[in-house]
Amino acid sequence: MVQIRRKLYRRGSSFETTVPMPLLFAIDARKRYSVIFNYDAEKKKWYLEIEERKKK
Repeated sequence: MVQIRRKLYRRGSSFETTVPMPLLFAIDARKRYSVIFNYDAEKKKWYLEIEERKKK
């Protein structure tokens, strides 16, 4: 499985990454997240995961 990880961050009044805003309705906008794109080559489908980034 192929995996691509991208940071999700705010820019002004919107979020920056390639994720449509309706998919982000369940996240807390005050926290930091990473978006993980997983590709299943057998099924030829992409899956999206959103995980909270830990504070350093």
